[in-house]
Amino acid sequence: MPQALEATAVRTWCALALEALGRAREEIDAINVYPVADGDTGTNLYLTVESAARAVDAVFDAHATAGPASRPGLGEAVRAMAHGALIGARGNSGTILAQLLRGMAEVLAAAGDEDHHGDGAALLRRALRRAVDSAYEGVARPVEGTVLTVAAAAADAAAVTAGDAAAVAGAAYEGARTALAATPGQLAALADAGVVDAGGKGLVEVLGALSAALAGGTAAPARAAQATAPAAHGWLAEGCPADRGPGPHDDGLTGPAFEVIYLLEADDAAVARLRARLDVLGESLVVVGGDGLWNVHVHVDDAGAAVEAGIDAGRPYRVRITHFGAAAQQRAIHAAEPVQRAVVSVVPGEGLAALCAQAGATVVAVRPGEPPAGGELVEAVRRANAREVVLLPNDADLRHVAAAAAEQARTEGVRVALIPTRSPVQGIAALAVHEPARRFDEDVVAMTSAAGATRHAELVVAERQSWTMAGVCQAGDVLGLIDGDVAVIGGELAATAETVLDRMLAAGGEMVTLVLGDGVPDAVADRLRRHVRGGHLAVDTVVYRGGQQAAPLLIGVE
Repeated sequence: MPQALEATAVRTWCALALEALGRAREEIDAINVYPVADGDTGTNLYLTVESAARAVDAVFDAHATAGPASRPGLGEAVRAMAHGALIGARGNSGTILAQLLRGMAEVLAAAGDEDHHGDGAALLRRALRRAVDSAYEGVARPVEGTVLTVAAAAADAAAVTAGDAAAVAGAAYEGARTALAATPGQLAALADAGVVDAGGKGLVEVLGALSAALAGGTAAPARAAQATAPAAHGWLAEGCPADRGPGPHDDGLTGPAFEVIYLLEADDAAVARLRARLDVLGESLVVVGGDGLWNVHVHVDDAGAAVEAGIDAGRPYRVRITHFGAAAQQRAIHAAEPVQRAVVSVVPGEGLAALCAQAGATVVAVRPGEPPAGGELVEAVRRANAREVVLLPNDADLRHVAAAAAEQARTEGVRVALIPTRSPVQGIAALAVHEPARRFDEDVVAMTSAAGATRHAELVVAERQSWTMAGVCQAGDVLGLIDGDVAVIGGELAATAETVLDRMLAAGGEMVTLVLGDGVPDAVADRLRRHVRGGHLAVDTVVYRGGQQAAPLLIGVE
């Protein structure tokens, strides 16, 4: 039964699109030859849609707390989808997809937060057209035979289709399929490699999911490109590239050396100047967004200059710089024989990332308020290139995300053990006893025991007045959390930490681990080391500079 164009349909669309891209990810990565043959378009699109889906789920979850009858409207859902895609966009195609979703959201949200039954088809036609227009506006030098061409064909097909929203979505999907099949004839790089456009194929998967959602389906649509790419261009019926001879993947990478991506807070005038400046510096320039928040993507030889341009325009953050040569090297590693065992560790600071990397772990670095998505953890497991992987989330809030990532990795043939570490200090303790030469089960047991024997604490600064288990705190107070609960409220970092240490060591301990946050002076560590030595003679203290921002100090007691 067809589904009305409303918030629930948007949520279903996101979920089905994520399923479809999850199935097609490796296939899309394999045909990624334009604009750079870096083999990550499928992964980038998956992570972009995952961020969009999480944002929509968060809106529904927020309404659920208000009561069982509370539901978001269409406008609220599509705005969340567009914002999630914008802040999570990866790569050239992911950035363009984010702008396509933003263009659709502009039309759908402007129509109001009411459900649309009678006028859903007309609304969807306008939304698809606005999506295409906004995407072309965001790309500095549009090229036909790419995701833009596929999007335009989808909008054109929708514009001449009668019927309800489900019929319009189905027509857009079929129009996109037909356009995708024609891309090798429009772009020489695709014809030479014998493939269709990777970004266009990803968009076909997303539009297929939209069609399925509005048709009332609960399962993702069939793999979209199986019937679209002509056999004459070397595409097998199963959707895998044939042996095509020399091509972009074989000749090495050409063009700029770096891909630079960042979010930018800036006004429209500053962004216009930024576009002109980056257009001179590099190529594949895409700047999307609006209302003060933008996603900037460009390929350049001078990555520093691209970031400096962003600093001149506003406040860039979530800066990602990828060296295409390093990406090619990573693909070569993936193609190599996998190692027997690896550890994947999630860490909140550069110092901790370096520490864990030195210990041999594959690191997933995170920033405050930006927890990793499940797709990022799965990608880290793949990057580790091992038959057996130990996953350390190092955060209680990542338990479910890490469990889902571990389950996904298992479906790909990797043996994964999730150790539910709740703090980076527990992760450090687990890494310290990691021994790849042991049997897998024995190694996991030893690491789990070490993590479980480590009590953990963190000191944070209260942002507002609130009730805690230790009493009422005021904004600016230093809170000492032991095993996740507020145990101490103080006015100064070192003194509060001394109290926390005394409480933790009252139950015994052999070693204290101190992890200093960003900007915390060494004098704090010196004072705490003296405090431990003075009151607990048999306890050793080790200090690391973690660089984490959310918590000035992390403490572990083993």
